[in-house]
Amino acid sequence: QVQLLESGGGLVQAGGSLRLSCAASTGTFSNYAIGWFRQAPGKEREFVGSISLLGGSLYYTDSVKGRFTISRDNAKNTAYLQMNSLTPEDTAVYYCAAGSYSGATGPAEYDYWGQGTQVTVSS
Repeated sequence: QVQLLESGGGLVQAGGSLRLSCAASTGTFSNYAIGWFRQAPGKEREFVGSISLLGGSLYYTDSVKGRFTISRDNAKNTAYLQMNSLTPEDTAVYYCAAGSYSGATGPAEYDYWGQGTQVTVSS
């Protein structure tokens, strides 16, 4: 079992950047693939991207390719989501999740979730 805590959200102007962190406080972080999801008001939770156990495989949804970068530091039990060129359409609560398969894109395929962090992009 792993407990996750996101941080780094906030309010940013369009075109700006934010870096989210996902820290594991318990469990063996390196045993899990990490996925990032987001959920805007009135919408379903959406896959953003994921990273494999050792960081060798990365997956992104099309809308964030070239703008968002996922990384991880297993020594620090932390994963990151670097978000650049943000637009108002990126406004959502962002979640990290831990699972067994780095290519998994559905929320049900992940076992453990953080509480989420709000990202708001103003125009």
